[in-house]
Amino acid sequence: MSTTIHIPTPLRPYTSGQASVAVDGGTVGEALSALTTEHAGLARHLRDDSGKLRSFVNIYLGDEDIRFLEGEDTAVPEGSELTIVPSIAGGQDTLPELSHEEIARYSRHLILDEVGMDGQRKLKASSVLCVGTGGLGSPLLLYLAAAGVGRIGIVDYDVVDASNLQRQVIHGTSALGENKTESARKRVLDINPNVRVDVYNEPLTSENAMRILAPYDVIVDGTDNFPTRYLVNDACVLLGKPNVYGSIFKFEGQASVFNYQDGPNYRDLYPEPPPPGLVPSCAEGGVLGILPGVIGTIQATETVKILLGRGHTLSGRLLLYDALNMRFRELKLRRDPEAKPITELIDYEEFCGVPGHDHLETPIDTADDAFHHIGARDAKARLDEGWKPYVLDVRRPHEEQIANLDFSDRLQPHDEVLDIATSLPHDRDLLVYCRYGARSAHAIETLIRNGFDGRRLYNLEGGILAWARDIDPSLPTY
Repeated sequence: MSTTIHIPTPLRPYTSGQASVAVDGGTVGEALSALTTEHAGLARHLRDDSGKLRSFVNIYLGDEDIRFLEGEDTAVPEGSELTIVPSIAGGQDTLPELSHEEIARYSRHLILDEVGMDGQRKLKASSVLCVGTGGLGSPLLLYLAAAGVGRIGIVDYDVVDASNLQRQVIHGTSALGENKTESARKRVLDINPNVRVDVYNEPLTSENAMRILAPYDVIVDGTDNFPTRYLVNDACVLLGKPNVYGSIFKFEGQASVFNYQDGPNYRDLYPEPPPPGLVPSCAEGGVLGILPGVIGTIQATETVKILLGRGHTLSGRLLLYDALNMRFRELKLRRDPEAKPITELIDYEEFCGVPGHDHLETPIDTADDAFHHIGARDAKARLDEGWKPYVLDVRRPHEEQIANLDFSDRLQPHDEVLDIATSLPHDRDLLVYCRYGARSAHAIETLIRNGFDGRRLYNLEGGILAWARDIDPSLPTY
């Protein structure tokens, strides 16, 4: 028997925007099963893990609540209509009005047919959470505030550093040392005092992610580490939230929209993270300061389109941007039918093999006794006492031009250390350093695998930055 099921607005992203769907089923339960078979993304919104209809979802046959009939066993006559009525927070049925000041502020939106008064009121009624206030989060927050998104959440726990200012344009010199969330909040309100700003000055974790993400319509991933990226994705899947994705490295960027209108999620693109250390961070490899401006603005554009329900988003598509050659490419993305369902949040640092810090180089998981770990102060004390190790700098040549230890014996990038292995001494201690201490640890691990005695290998913990901080403040930091 054919039955029409009317889909409420919040659930239409999971029916490809359809307001009603025709299904076959002799009972309410059979009709709902047919609906979730055809549109699998609806299943978690209608039923709990045991398969029971969720308590905050009501089903009406005609104008009768099935709870007062025979529940899901209620027979559905041919041509009947079922209506799904979920609880909705925030009074979205009545859009907020615009003040005269807001009408003047958003006038260029209001004269667009695709936005108009109703669209601008939708933006005012909408909420977006930005995870990260760095290179990607900066342009995103600026443009969402300017566009009139009514509620913006900001998650970060870092402070503004001088090295951020090359690309993180929401922060300024006057904010150095300030919490990024507070710096971003003040800038957002300066752009648009009509916006409500929620600040979460804490790391996003498996323990708090569901609580923090739940109140928002759209989640935007502005992170640059794999643990947080997988955490954001999985929480969005569990909550049924669109995830607007962006990533950057050197001169290249990516953008897409995940978990939207029954489309793919991040795990359909990358089921597992790369091995620790294989993909360097921006802190290690660098990034063109303008690049996150492009990708973050694309993320803002996709977010506004989702909120307005206009245009074609990047769901099912991966946009690649090559700034050096000024070239865009587009690849198709599909849901992986073999993908394991996401049922819970996990330990993402263990899953990725690295800690979820946006601003540190990626360490390696090496046994504490595989080689020596020595701090800058201890190394300086031993050198003053006559210690004469062979000192190897494993940074890039352009980094040596910024700052170097004048007692270094040789420069060789960490991923090319095997090229000089035969010329390194085996009968002397070897002190290895880089910027933070991660690449030097990788280089030492490589040497150990190729016959070097770990008892003679020393990693300078904290790298040249620790040396500048603790020993020689005249060294520039970067």
